[in-house]
Amino acid sequence: MNDAIKLMLEKYECRSLQEHDQALREIMQEIALVGLWRGKFFEHAAFYGGTALRIFYNLDRFSEDLDFTLLSPTPNWSWQPFSEAVKNELSSFGFEVSFIEKEKKAQSAIKSAFLKTQTVQELIKIGVHTNLLKGVPPDTLIRIKVEIDTEPTIDYLYEQKFLSQPIPVSVRCVNEECQFAGKMYAALFRAWKGRVKGRDWYDMVWFIRRNVPLNLNIFSKLHGSNLLNRNAFLELASERIEKLNVSAAIEDCIHFVRDQDAIKRTWSKEFFLYWINNIKISI
Repeated sequence: MNDAIKLMLEKYECRSLQEHDQALREIMQEIALVGLWRGKFFEHAAFYGGTALRIFYNLDRFSEDLDFTLLSPTPNWSWQPFSEAVKNELSSFGFEVSFIEKEKKAQSAIKSAFLKTQTVQELIKIGVHTNLLKGVPPDTLIRIKVEIDTEPTIDYLYEQKFLSQPIPVSVRCVNEECQFAGKMYAALFRAWKGRVKGRDWYDMVWFIRRNVPLNLNIFSKLHGSNLLNRNAFLELASERIEKLNVSAAIEDCIHFVRDQDAIKRTWSKEFFLYWINNIKISI
């Protein structure tokens, strides 16, 4: 096993096959960021979303996807110039992956691709014993979705963050307040294939607990409304919480956290109303 990979694995203290799988995904995500940096991707784009929060802001849950936004609209943008840089970087650390851009039937500003690799093959490479892998079908794939907004409509603020492993590189990120506004909008208004994304609700509370201010200017733009004041926002958020399917939110989120019992026993509409009413606001 590559020494850098061994060092990255140490921080996880994996206790199950699922945790090994999640650790492998995150290690591959971080190596992919290095590949994008080598390809000068961050001269044109910024990193945001759950994985950005996990890697650079210490979000205490696992995350699946890599989400980016271009700095300025470029409708004909393609992943093609950067796919080889990502594959080559992962290959240099011993991972065999494909990078496949998704062809969408309908026109969309979101350009998607998938990093794919054989689950069993790569878990063995990071030292998972074959006995632990007996129930895993040999054709199982690790799939990491990579998405970018090619026609951003929001003037986000950005900051440079620094990846420490596997090698130290700089990554342009959407700043924390703007990410909070995006997460708040996602929690209140986004459904994925008709399902509640409990991960967004988890992240929302995480931001509030850390006293990160909610930028109401950015949130209002995402919502497509005039600038909301604190009272108007709280009324809007409370209405959405009253409609929340808490059980569905819990079911979505528990697979991405270690302390599942804390979520199962504490999440309720009253729980989210409490945190919303303790939010810090900025304009």
